[in-house]
Amino acid sequence: MSKNNKLLIINTGGTFNKVYNQINGKLEVPQNNDAVKSILKASKIDHVKIKGLIYKDSLDITDEDRRTLCAVIENSPFKKILIIHGTDTIDKTASFLADNIKNRSIVLTASMQPYSIDAVEAVSNLMTGYGFLQNCKKNGVFISMHGFVKKYNKIKKNKKLGVFECL
Repeated sequence: MSKNNKLLIINTGGTFNKVYNQINGKLEVPQNNDAVKSILKASKIDHVKIKGLIYKDSLDITDEDRRTLCAVIENSPFKKILIIHGTDTIDKTASFLADNIKNRSIVLTASMQPYSIDAVEAVSNLMTGYGFLQNCKKNGVFISMHGFVKKYNKIKKNKKLGVFECL
């Protein structure tokens, strides 16, 4: 299989990846891809490349980080890309990518609960995005959350209810 038929997963951090620090009592974004690797291993998926980048809570992601993300995507041979992000600014990053990248199929996903605390949501959102990309035949930027995969501007976080909804 050529690289262009494979999938690239870019892990930027977010709540999805957070782990509890027993010393300071805080949830922190680790500088690793352990959560993603664990999900893929349990799902028997070994034909993807994982790249860690940024490793921040999405509230801390800047436009400079988004430009870095764009550069990595543009310089990649992969045409299908799944991005692990945080929920709070996933829409902002998705819009930024849609404005700057036209020749890829990109899905952003996240989780309201850390994988390390309750794996169900993180696994569901990641695998829904993965399955969508396996069958996607069009370029664009999409968000995979809570059972939906929609164009980035057709899904939004309802901050009062703590869920993503289709517009």
